[in-house]
Amino acid sequence: MLNRLLPLLLVALLSACGDSPAPKADAPAPIVQGEQLRFPAGHPQLQLLPVTAAAAAQPITVELPAKLVWNEERTQRIYPSFAGRVMAIKADVGQRVRAGAPLAVLASPDFGQAQSDTARAEADARLAAKALQRQRELFEAGIVARKELEQAEAEHERARAEVDRAQARTRLYGGSGGINQQLVLSASLAGVVVERNLNPGQELRPELSGPGVPALFVVTDPAALWLQIDARETEIGVVRPGQRFKLRVPALAAQEFEGRIVTSSDFIDPQTRTIKVRASVANPQRLLKAEMLATAVFERRFERGLVVPATAVLLHGSQHRVFVQTQPGTFEPRRVELSHEGSREVVVSSGLQAGELVVTENVLLLARQFRLANDEAKPAAEAGATRP
Repeated sequence: MLNRLLPLLLVALLSACGDSPAPKADAPAPIVQGEQLRFPAGHPQLQLLPVTAAAAAQPITVELPAKLVWNEERTQRIYPSFAGRVMAIKADVGQRVRAGAPLAVLASPDFGQAQSDTARAEADARLAAKALQRQRELFEAGIVARKELEQAEAEHERARAEVDRAQARTRLYGGSGGINQQLVLSASLAGVVVERNLNPGQELRPELSGPGVPALFVVTDPAALWLQIDARETEIGVVRPGQRFKLRVPALAAQEFEGRIVTSSDFIDPQTRTIKVRASVANPQRLLKAEMLATAVFERRFERGLVVPATAVLLHGSQHRVFVQTQPGTFEPRRVELSHEGSREVVVSSGLQAGELVVTENVLLLARQFRLANDEAKPAAEAGATRP
């Protein structure tokens, strides 16, 4: 029985294989005609190449990365002027202080030496004043010559100058008239203590301060902050001094802030290829904090130019290119000049006409297809040129 069924099964399988549909033929590849790439009608890749018309540039929103920092015109960073040990801390972070308020007290033998120099200079000045008085009396009595009087006057002037120098030095660092070796670190402006980097008993040395080393105290007025903006070369016309803008802070999405450009640098940072711009931002409620990341939002107007999506532009070497659809299924690469490069839109200053259709997606795919078609067309062109 099995021997009779086996031939029937083989016949059924062969007939089933004969009824299977033939495989689909690949769509014909696009071809190059002159400077254009032509796709056959109905080619599946055409669905991946949407186009949009280049339109006259309207005012657009320019967003630039920024960071909030302290207003350096209202900020004081305090470092030790003399070596010493921290004896007392008079202010802490978050405390509001007035100008001249003590922040910390150091025991400093070096500052005590400066106080001693002042006291010694004052004593020398008193002695020089008495010597001058005696010389005047003797000169009026005809006992000494004028030369000796003039010498005493010069000594007195030198002594007074030394007193002025020594007193100015001690006053600069908050010294009193006595010698107590106590150096008082004080605020020279009113504000809020936003940093404190010292502890009781800590030994301090002036040579360990400077760039890269945290200040002992930072006192600032947080009601007004600076904003550091990194602007691209194409935004030079937007970030002019005096220009106002909106400020967006991710951490405070429900709040809206305004700022004003104060100044911009005259050179381009060689590392980031950006222009450093400084702006001021009012912060009366102290919602903004230093080192917050933000976005400065400007409105830019264009007198001329065409706007297209940023995805339509391809950077080829140092040149920008777009693909223009001259007719359905036919595309032409076009070199363009840009007057603005945004994250979503760009403004083309030359190379396009209003209303021309540009490819907005899969531009790299189209460029690769153009290159492959060119490579395939070269051998055929060379063979045709060598025929007699």
